[in-house]
Amino acid sequence: MTAAVALIQMHCEKGAIDDNLAAIRGHYLAAAERGVAIALFPEMSLTGYVVPDRCRGAVLSLDGPEVAALVSLTHGHSTALVAGVIEANSTGRPYITQIVAAHGALQGAYRKISIEEEEADRFSPGWEYPLFTHRGLTFGVAICADIGHREVFAAYARQGATAVLVAAAPGLYGEQATRNWQSGFNWWREECRQGPGAYAAELGLPIAIAT
Repeated sequence: MTAAVALIQMHCEKGAIDDNLAAIRGHYLAAAERGVAIALFPEMSLTGYVVPDRCRGAVLSLDGPEVAALVSLTHGHSTALVAGVIEANSTGRPYITQIVAAHGALQGAYRKISIEEEEADRFSPGWEYPLFTHRGLTFGVAICADIGHREVFAAYARQGATAVLVAAAPGLYGEQATRNWQSGFNWWREECRQGPGAYAAELGLPIAIAT
C-alpha cells in the first residue's frame, strides 16, 4: 500500500450525531495535519450502531445536512475521509453505508453487501463494488461482516483494486454487565487474521481495518 492510511479507532455513541461528528472532525484534522492520504473511520461512525426503527433520527440521506457536514471536513485538505452512516432507502430497510469524501465533495459510497442473519430484519444489503482512487491508491471499501466473505475481496481484486479498506463495529457477545472486553478483542483479532489476513496473502491485496 503506497499511500498512508490512518485507521481511526473510536467510540461511536448511538444516535449522537453531533458528538460523533465532533470526534470525527478532531481525528480527521489530526490525520490531515500528518499528511496521510486517507482517514478510515469505523462502521456507522457518524450515527453509531443503532436499531433504525428505534432511532429514526439516525437514518440519514446522502444528500442531507449531516453527510454534508462530514464531506465539508475535507474542503481544503488533501486527505480523503471514509466514514460510516445509516443510509435511508426509499424502497425498503436502510443500508449500512460507508461514504468516501475528498476535496470537499462526495466521491461515492459503498453499501454493506454481507448482511448477516441478526441484521436482516433491520437493514438491506448492497450489491455494488465501487472503486475509488485517491493520491495514487485505487481502493475498494468493505464493512464488518464482509470479512467473512472472500468474494467481496476477490471482486475488488478482479477490478484492479490495490487495497481494500474495511470499516467495522463488531459487537461483544453476552450480557453487557459481564462480558469481557479482552476476550471480545481477541475474538475480533482472530477473525481478521483468518479472513482478511488469508485473503490479502492469496490475492496480493493489502487490507486495512478500522474498528
